[in-house]
Amino acid sequence: MRKPPFPLLLCLGLAGCMVGPDYQHPNIDTPAAYRYADKEAKNLSNTLWWEQFQDPVLNDLIRTALLENKDIKIAAARVEEFQGRYGQTRSLLFPQVGLGAQGQRSRSQRDTGPVPLDPSVDPVFNNYQAILSVNWELDIWGRLRRLDESARADLLASEEGRRSVILSLVASVASSYVTLRDLDRELEIARTTAKARGESYEIFKLRYGAGTISEMELAQNQSEFERTQASVAQFEPLVAQQENALAVLLGRNPGPIIRGRDLAQLNLPTVPAGLPSDLLERRPDLRQAELNLISANAQIGAAKAQYFPTISLTGLLGSASTQLSNLFTGPASTWSYGVAASMPIFTAGGIAGQVQQAEAFQKQALLTYQQAIQSAFRDVENALVASSKSREQMDYQARQVEALSTYAHYARLRYDNGYTSYIEVLDAERSLFDAELNYTRTRGSVFTNMIDLYKATGGGWVSEADKLTVVGKDKPGQ
Repeated sequence: MRKPPFPLLLCLGLAGCMVGPDYQHPNIDTPAAYRYADKEAKNLSNTLWWEQFQDPVLNDLIRTALLENKDIKIAAARVEEFQGRYGQTRSLLFPQVGLGAQGQRSRSQRDTGPVPLDPSVDPVFNNYQAILSVNWELDIWGRLRRLDESARADLLASEEGRRSVILSLVASVASSYVTLRDLDRELEIARTTAKARGESYEIFKLRYGAGTISEMELAQNQSEFERTQASVAQFEPLVAQQENALAVLLGRNPGPIIRGRDLAQLNLPTVPAGLPSDLLERRPDLRQAELNLISANAQIGAAKAQYFPTISLTGLLGSASTQLSNLFTGPASTWSYGVAASMPIFTAGGIAGQVQQAEAFQKQALLTYQQAIQSAFRDVENALVASSKSREQMDYQARQVEALSTYAHYARLRYDNGYTSYIEVLDAERSLFDAELNYTRTRGSVFTNMIDLYKATGGGWVSEADKLTVVGKDKPGQ
């Protein structure tokens, strides 16, 4: 039995060699616990947390957004793009086979060259070829495998990027809906107050006409009426603008949004539990950042491999004949095989520059990953303290509204019985109006802070939401 040539054995023996650094997970300084952790927190990271609001309209809006939002579709198309890139890069690891065919009819000039052609020779001739070619670059130094490693990490990073869009979209739709219901309530307060003050203003005009009050008191009453009217005019465009913003998130043209439960009727979700170390697995943006680091690390090896020889196996099998009828007969067959090698000798720093770029990009990716982790810890801490303190603030403001309602009631009685001036009534009603608005805003902040907390902590709920993006259709690439 004939032994394989030594160069081929050497190439196969070195096939496991890969230049460049292998990826190692960086050491992460993770806090042992959150400073503002809630004692009543529960492990709800794998559930559809927005269903805790108990508002079917909100559930439908989020489901619609997951199916129709343009950012979701763009992210899915980006995943398909990286699937194509990965397939293209991975194909280089395998032999490249091509088929070519050619038919040619030519005529030679008789009187050219040092020796004229024999007049008996026909100057017109045919040439037919059919060639099957093979070229296979032996990945001895691991350049192609490093490129494959990088492309695979890029593909997985694009998928995590799509999941990050899902995380942000769900939180944005929920926050926008809560803000809309908050503005609805503020507009309702302004309209109710304006109506009451309009009725009071009409009464004051009659009393002024009868001479029972002064023009100053009439002007004071009118000023508060006009102030609340201005508030109505302020909130109406805010409501419309919020509707338009939410409609775009739903993948629609700007327009009205259907309402569900009032802000006061929404159920507050439970605080999600989790440790700081869980974020590395629960947040898709952090996984995406690490995959970008893996990709950048592999590019260093691909760049360094250019210092070494490139060796390829080539082969050719085909037929060549002057007669088409004889193209596939025995005498027309042709074949060849060989080994091709090339190696850079002088590149004027070209390869060194590529290695330097790859190493610098890897450093940037590492720092970006570390920064993303620190930002994630900050997001959770901020959301925890905001959620806790906004609930305290809402309790204080609820008692303030109750106290100011009592104050306004008695101030009106004292004025009607002639014990005080109308300025005291104006002060009480103005304070009550502002307190009601502030209380409503804080109530909305309580909900949005909880939404921010679920967004900051991430979790398996992103996978559950991901399932809603493929209702009635297949995922990209499937």
